[in-house]
Amino acid sequence: MSVAVPETEKRRQAWESFQAGYEAQMHGEMERAVALYEESLKIFPSAEAYTFLGWSYTYQRDFNTAITLCEKAIAVDPGFGNPYNDIGAYLIELGRFDEAIPWLEQATTAVRYDSHCFAWMNLGRIWERKGLWPRAIDCYKQALECDPGYALPARALARLRGRLN
Repeated sequence: MSVAVPETEKRRQAWESFQAGYEAQMHGEMERAVALYEESLKIFPSAEAYTFLGWSYTYQRDFNTAITLCEKAIAVDPGFGNPYNDIGAYLIELGRFDEAIPWLEQATTAVRYDSHCFAWMNLGRIWERKGLWPRAIDCYKQALECDPGYALPARALARLRGRLN
């Protein structure tokens, strides 16, 4: 006879596996990270575990699998901003700029996202590559408003302003 595990206990166990996966990933232990993220998802699916599992696939440049996993994250929690930005970033890596834009725009307004600056930076990168420098400048400024210490948009903004002068 099996005993049902309460949902809160499953969430705790899943979160512990996710945290261990994140630690493994930060230490470059990608196989272990993938296994722990998958374990977390088996216990209790979360947007975080799908998103970070996707991120781990990008180390192998498997952007299509990463995108699919981010889409699953969004299905679990549409308010979680990370997978929107990540899909946009992966599409940029694939050279699919126009497809990336709506994902990144979603990330800029996501309710549960602490890093809107990354989405603004990625949008700026697209507009800059498309030669739409005023739009890129606006995005880089937005990124800096979100995080004044974020060096990449500060450098990009200075570079574009220099080109315009």
